[in-house]
Amino acid sequence: MRARSGSSQRVPNGRNAPREARQATLARALTSRTNFPGPTPPSHSSRETPVTQSVELLKIGDFAKLAGTNLRTLRYYEELGLLTPAKRSDGGFRYYRRTDVNRLAMIHDLQELGLHLDRIRELMSTHDTGEERKQFFRRVRQALEEQDRLLAARIVELQQQRERIATATDKVHECETCKHVPNLENNFCDPCAITGQILPSKLSALF
Repeated sequence: MRARSGSSQRVPNGRNAPREARQATLARALTSRTNFPGPTPPSHSSRETPVTQSVELLKIGDFAKLAGTNLRTLRYYEELGLLTPAKRSDGGFRYYRRTDVNRLAMIHDLQELGLHLDRIRELMSTHDTGEERKQFFRRVRQALEEQDRLLAARIVELQQQRERIATATDKVHECETCKHVPNLENNFCDPCAITGQILPSKLSALF
């Protein structure tokens, strides 16, 4: 079963595209360089001295193209607190870090694992919490461990599906030598006229 939690809000975000194509797009985004003066990265301990550095930022339109998404999705994610722009110009233009594509990819991965956006926001709320280093890294570790648990459960589910398909494939070999043809009169060969057993679920779905 897929994990479910909270709101069922979802928006169009290009997730129907092949996974390999999205990954290739994100890789191109990480290698594209557009230089803008950026903000000082947040510190997770009041005892640390902030380090000022230049951050490469992209306008929202350029970031949307490189990340394979759209402006509506980015603004919606900002509204939900999932993906906040790194900077806003005096004119109100949103700018994103190139590495924000990694956060966007994680959001998509967690959606594919069955999580809803409110749970994803809770899981990924590690930014700007004002916590000390120890608490910050504990939250990051918990987020990664939760994703690993979801992936492990999905792998088990997929393996079970493969086993059901293998059972159906074996039954097809028997059906190919049988004189009966699935039709309405014989309830589409369910149960099997030869063995008297019900058909494997994956085969029944196709008969």
